[in-house]
Amino acid sequence: MRISGTAELPLHSGHVPPWLMSRMKLLAREIAKVIIRDYGRREFLKRLGDPHWFQSFGCVLGFDWHSSGLTTTATGALRDVLRLDEHGVALVGGKGALSRRIPDELMKAGLDEDEAAKLIRVSRLTAKVDNAVLQDGYSIYHHVIVFTEDGEWAVIQQGMNADLGYARRYHWLDEYVKSFVVEPHSGIASSRMEACVLNMTSRESEEARKISVDLVSESPEKLIRLINLVNRQETLTTWIGEGEAIKELPSHLEMPRKIDWKAVRRAYDIKPRNYEELIEVRRIGPSTVRALALIAALIYGARVDWRDPVKFTFAVGGKDGVPYPVNRRVYDDVISFMRQILEGAEVGAEERKAALRRLLNLERAIFG
Repeated sequence: MRISGTAELPLHSGHVPPWLMSRMKLLAREIAKVIIRDYGRREFLKRLGDPHWFQSFGCVLGFDWHSSGLTTTATGALRDVLRLDEHGVALVGGKGALSRRIPDELMKAGLDEDEAAKLIRVSRLTAKVDNAVLQDGYSIYHHVIVFTEDGEWAVIQQGMNADLGYARRYHWLDEYVKSFVVEPHSGIASSRMEACVLNMTSRESEEARKISVDLVSESPEKLIRLINLVNRQETLTTWIGEGEAIKELPSHLEMPRKIDWKAVRRAYDIKPRNYEELIEVRRIGPSTVRALALIAALIYGARVDWRDPVKFTFAVGGKDGVPYPVNRRVYDDVISFMRQILEGAEVGAEERKAALRRLLNLERAIFG
């Protein structure tokens, strides 16, 4: 079963108190050490690539289960305690400036130069895909990459929809990525499904991806004429779908008013061979991707998938039945797994008791 995916959480403000963060780091380090020691670095990456396991991990560390901050604090704890020379695994990135320092940190991490360059490309591509190729209304603001000394990797990033007050978390795992632009997420966990999403990663959008590549290989002047032609249509919604009008189209899917024509000219000069190369062109962003997709659909009749690729909801459900009743078997499996990890970990008695106490409190809160 593929285990990459996303989770969606409400935006919460505030900071982790120092007394809690210091303990989260200690427990995170011991859990990571045990998994790496007993199961190997590959297994550790697989578990970080699983949004359900990661959610459970954050809860065990003691953070709010229903909060966007779980992502930033759990990855922050791992960033501070994982060492490539000690564990064979490290994590770089975070919010804002921390994510922008990823290329420099990877080059200084002690990796082979080619491996570092590969991971820098992975970092940029995964962020570009979830910001521009999959347009679900969430803008990436937190991005980390976890990597081994052998160049294996997992990516955890989070996007924000400030209007809705929600964040959506995206997980990537290297061994499941056959193409960065064709269904790279094998599962998406979310408490809400958006009504209309431009999903250019869908297999059903394959023809639209090919036409997009062909369009940028034509002269920019021709692309301008096509955009003007599309904008003269009475309504875009008449043409979207399989011959049926969509009554409501979210604003983030309308034909963009501004397109970076310098980026289009750059793509024209480069002549990308495929869609992955197209989105790697500098400054090819959401507006250009959306314009090319709409032209492919409205003028050339290519199918574009407008469905939100959500497949799963929360890991175990909620005690009030939202988004669905708790799956007791899954929840018991999660608790059993974490108990085995903690009981076998080389941690102090007090830390182990505190962690197990939190698991017990979770059980009581869910089941009474």
